[in-house]
Amino acid sequence: MAADDLPGWALRLRTERHDRLWGQREMARELIKAADGHTALPSTESVIRRIKAYEAGHNQPDEPYRTLLCRVFGLSEAELFGSADMPLPALALPSLAPDPELYERITKAIGEPRRVDLETIEWLERCLAEHRRAEDTMGSRPLMPVVRAQLSTVTDLARGVSGAPGDRMVSMAAQYAQFLAWMCQDSGDLAAALAWYDRSHGWALEAGDAALAATTLNMRAHLSWSVGDPQRCVRLAEASRWHDGRTTRGVRGMAAQMAARGHAQMGEAQATRSLLGEAEELIKSAAERPDDEPPWMYFYDEGWFLMQRGMAELELGDGRRAVTLLEQGLSRLPESYRRDRAWFGACLARAHVIASEAGAATETALSVAPDAVAVNTYAVRDLRKVARLLDRMRAPGARDIEEALSMSA
Repeated sequence: MAADDLPGWALRLRTERHDRLWGQREMARELIKAADGHTALPSTESVIRRIKAYEAGHNQPDEPYRTLLCRVFGLSEAELFGSADMPLPALALPSLAPDPELYERITKAIGEPRRVDLETIEWLERCLAEHRRAEDTMGSRPLMPVVRAQLSTVTDLARGVSGAPGDRMVSMAAQYAQFLAWMCQDSGDLAAALAWYDRSHGWALEAGDAALAATTLNMRAHLSWSVGDPQRCVRLAEASRWHDGRTTRGVRGMAAQMAARGHAQMGEAQATRSLLGEAEELIKSAAERPDDEPPWMYFYDEGWFLMQRGMAELELGDGRRAVTLLEQGLSRLPESYRRDRAWFGACLARAHVIASEAGAATETALSVAPDAVAVNTYAVRDLRKVARLLDRMRAPGARDIEEALSMSA
C-alpha cells in the first residue's frame, strides 16, 4: 500500500518510528523491553512481522501491542490511534471546542475527506494557531505528540480534497510540518528538525505558498546559526530572498535579519549592521499592516526585532549595545512568552558579562533560571556559559546560578 493510501494510525506508527531513527528490528526490541517480562511476546522475528503488518495498514494493533506501542512512543491511545472525544487530539483549550454542528461536520470530514468544507478548514487553522501560542508558554515537549497526531489527520484530509481547498490543506500540512520542525529543533533533535523543514518546504512549494517556503528557509537558516554554521545560515537566508516579490515585508525582514545574524557570527560588523538596517525598515513597514502577514508571523514585531538586533551585537562582542537592545525588547515581550523570555534573558545575562557587569549578569540569570529549566534547554546551556564566564572573572554569582539551575530541575 502506498504511503498516501495508508490509514492515519498506520502512518503515525511509521512516522513515530522514523522520527526516532529506529529500524523495524530496533522497534521490536523496544516493544520487548517495554513488556518487561510481564507480558509474554513471541520471538523478535514474529514481532517484526507484526510491525510490518501494522505499518502497512493491514490490521490495527490489538492488545498487548496497542498498549506497548503507546508506552514506547510515550503517547496516549487517542494520540496514536485517534480514538479521542475530540475530532482530533488537541489541548483542552476553550477556544478550540467546536459546537455540536461543527463537531459533527469535522468528525465526518475526518472519516470521509471529501466532506471537508470551509468551516472545517478554518477550525483546523485555528487549532494550529492556538497550539503555536500554547507552545510559547509551555515549551515544545508537551505539545509534540499532539501536533504529530494533528499533522497525520491534516495529511489524511489533504489527500482527499482537490482544487482551492486542497491547496489550502496542503499549505496547512506545510505549516504543521514547519511547527513540528521548530519543536524538534527546540528539543535538540536536529536530524528530525531538518527532515521536517524539508517536508514543510516541499509542501509549501506544492501549495504555491511562497511566503511559507521562504519562511521555512529562514528557519533552516536559524538552525544553521544555532549550531555555529554562519556561512550556511547566510546562504539559506539569501535563498529565502529568491521569493521576494511574492512574500510579505515581514517574511523578507526575517530573511534580512537571519542573514545579518550569520554575518555577525563571522564577525562581519559592516554587513551585519547594513542588513539589520534593511530588516528594520521592512519590519516597521510590516507592523503598519499586520493583517497582511501570514499567521505564523504573529510573534514577529518591532520588539522582537530589537532582541534579534541585540543578539547580533552580542555575536559582534558589543556587550553594552546588546544590553540596551535586549532590555528594550524584553520590556515589550508579553509575560506569556515564557520560552522566549528565558532565551533572551539568558542572552541578556551574557551581554552583561561581556559589558563587565557581573552583578547585573547574576541577577538576570537567576531571574530567568526557573523558566529556562522548565521550557528552554538552550537557555539553560547559555546560563551555564554565563556561570563559567563569571567564574573565570573571579566574580561572585557563578555558584548561585548553578545552584538555581539544579534546584529548578
